[in-house]
Amino acid sequence: MEETAYELVLEAGSKGILQSDLWKKLGVNSREGSRIAVKLESKGLARRAKELYKGRWTYRLYANKEEETPITWNTLNDCPCFTCVTITRCGAAQPISPIKCQKLTNWIQKQIMDF
Repeated sequence: MEETAYELVLEAGSKGILQSDLWKKLGVNSREGSRIAVKLESKGLARRAKELYKGRWTYRLYANKEEETPITWNTLNDCPCFTCVTITRCGAAQPISPIKCQKLTNWIQKQIMDF
């Protein structure tokens, strides 16, 4: 029953669903509908927001669905350090330094621009 209720809350999207509409669609009484809504909230699947609807206080349920963020895999592909012939002599206190390396600077700037 909770799974069906959660699906209905998800289907309602960003506008949410009134708790009374939820229990009516589930075919249960208000007491059972309230219990289901509280269970969804306690499991972190939904949040309930108190709302005045047609002169009566009720709750509107919203899905606690995290927005899916596309994952970008940012690797060190093409980093000039991996193919540099002077890598063994490169260092912060050395004459050859990542701080002064134009190839590394250009690569970093490209990474920033591509981001």
